[in-house]
Amino acid sequence: MDLSEANQTNLAYLLEKIGEKLDVANTSLLDPEDYNINKYDDLKWLYDYVSDKSVISISEKEAFVEELAAIRK
Repeated sequence: MDLSEANQTNLAYLLEKIGEKLDVANTSLLDPEDYNINKYDDLKWLYDYVSDKSVISISEKEAFVEELAAIRK
């Protein structure tokens, strides 16, 4: 999958994988319809960061969830 292109399919994929990695309980936070495609680069950076980490601390998870909330429309 080529994630370099900003489109709705890729956006949905990024959000799904970020949610899995962060163990997000409230999946409504990850509804692709709630995100502007213009914020794709921010979400891609977050996806790359969490994907590269083998262990994410609770405080990091909380910070990432707060960042997701800030990026939402």
